[in-house]
Amino acid sequence: MAVLVCSLKTDVPQSIPADGAYHVVRFPYGAESYDAHAMHEQLDPKRHEVRDWQRDDRSGLIWPAADGWGSLTAMIYWEDGGYTELRDRFVRDPLSTGADSTATEHRPRSPGQQFFHKHHELFVHPGTPIALLVAHNDSRPRRITLAELKLAIHPAEGA
Repeated sequence: MAVLVCSLKTDVPQSIPADGAYHVVRFPYGAESYDAHAMHEQLDPKRHEVRDWQRDDRSGLIWPAADGWGSLTAMIYWEDGGYTELRDRFVRDPLSTGADSTATEHRPRSPGQQFFHKHHELFVHPGTPIALLVAHNDSRPRRITLAELKLAIHPAEGA
């Protein structure tokens, strides 16, 4: 059975507010490393069209193309700042009231640069988008300078 893959990447800096809340990491359209199964489209399955990927949280969603076992990976590069903690998590359906987070990590500042990689596995479904969310505890906004989000789906039998 084929593995279905969506690989998103951005090196356009994104400002993350200093409000302590988690924020969706957004990704451009048409710049995917790989999205042969149309899991990151400007016109999403709910018929919402994203006109400006840098301002619309829907640009951070991956819509799984099949039911199956999903392997999520992410990479996040933060600019230097006065934070003592950086936070990240994967979230199912992050823009709804039924959002469900998993693989939440609160990381202390490292001695070198702030480059992080994470991996988590879970069941995925076509009607439930997945996103990467981040936060920090600095007193002013800080930027992510590079981010990647990848989903590999091992479809359920019969899917």
